[in-house]
Amino acid sequence: MRLLATLALAATALAAFPADAMQRDQHRRSARDGGQEAAFNAAQRGRILPLGAILSRVRIPGAQFIGAEFDPSGTFYRLKYIRGSEVIWIDVDARTGRMIGRR
Repeated sequence: MRLLATLALAATALAAFPADAMQRDQHRRSARDGGQEAAFNAAQRGRILPLGAILSRVRIPGAQFIGAEFDPSGTFYRLKYIRGSEVIWIDVDARTGRMIGRR
């Protein structure tokens, strides 16, 4: 009887493990993909502008766009440009497309 109870407890613990592991994996994937999934979902819901619309508004003379990250908690895009050996980071409000910072 005790063995059966132990097996039932172990099965219950293992059943909860895949959901927890999937949640952690999804969080890691989201962080790794630069927030692409979160940005896509927010744009589909009309909460933010799509990245293409943002890029058409931001001009950095002589610089080449090399990537973007989306911060879902702050609803901004961080755009990365390169000009010669200089890396330029531009923060843009994802809802309005207005530049809010530059480093």
